[in-house]
Amino acid sequence: MPLCGYILDFYAHVARLAIELDGPTHDTPEAQAYDAERTRVLEAAGLRVLRFQNREVMENFAGVCAVIDKRLTSATPPTPAGPPPLSWEERSE
Repeated sequence: MPLCGYILDFYAHVARLAIELDGPTHDTPEAQAYDAERTRVLEAAGLRVLRFQNREVMENFAGVCAVIDKRLTSATPPTPAGPPPLSWEERSE
C-alpha cells in the first residue's frame, strides 16, 4: 500500500494502522535507521505502526494476531496532524 512516500506491507485505513513485516534485510544498522525514520514519518502523519519479524509471523501467527487485536481494541488512534493520508486509489479518483 503506497502511503506517505513509502510502500506499506499492510494498512488498515479506518484504524490508521500500518503493519510492517521485516525479514533479515532489516537487521543491518542502516536498515534499522531507515525503518526508524519511516516509523517516525508515519506516526507524524497520525498512523500507528506495528512491526513484526517474518519469523514471528511464521512461528507464532496466533500471538501476532493477538498483538494486532489488542492494538485495535485497546488503544485510541493517534491524533493526525491533518486529514488522513490518501490511499493510492483515492489519489487517482
